[in-house]
Amino acid sequence: MEGFVQPVELQDRGVRLVPLALAHEDGLRTAAADGELWNLRVTSVPEPHETRAYIETALQMRAMGQRFAFAVTDAASGTVLGSTSYHDILPAVKRVEIGYTWYARRCQRTHVNTTAKLLMMRHAFETLGCHVVGWRTDNFNFASQRAIERLGARKDGVIRGHALRRDGTIRDTVMYSLTQGEWPEVKAQLLYLLDKPR
Repeated sequence: MEGFVQPVELQDRGVRLVPLALAHEDGLRTAAADGELWNLRVTSVPEPHETRAYIETALQMRAMGQRFAFAVTDAASGTVLGSTSYHDILPAVKRVEIGYTWYARRCQRTHVNTTAKLLMMRHAFETLGCHVVGWRTDNFNFASQRAIERLGARKDGVIRGHALRRDGTIRDTVMYSLTQGEWPEVKAQLLYLLDKPR
């Protein structure tokens, strides 16, 4: 299992994705505090006192080949802007999902998420040779659903009664995917969106 996603740094347009490490604890805590993101019931953002455990869990999942977490950083300063991961990594069918994604409030609705997703999809399709990249989100996380749809992913369906939210309620999960054959057009569209004046 371990080894399909190898440690790698991905960079473009001032955004750098680096393998998440314990050294990112303070930076992650600061990024999450920008907007008190842990108060959103439909996200996985750690509360301040849970930040180290959040990283430790991600590292355990990496060791088991289940998840590869990145710190999303500003390439120039190294400041941590948020985090994102490959997860539900299935080497046998060459499929990964992208998730556990969140950013400091100041980075939301900027080029950061689009750039990070472009980097991760490019790596998945062009380096790892994935056939499919997937996403999943809470049925009530409409902002996330819109963001995934803007990337060009297709809605596969809804798994009802699928997972627990942080508040203990049970959520339905909306599933999306993008295939290798759809990637060239999606990449062209993302590059167009990133290059056009804001």
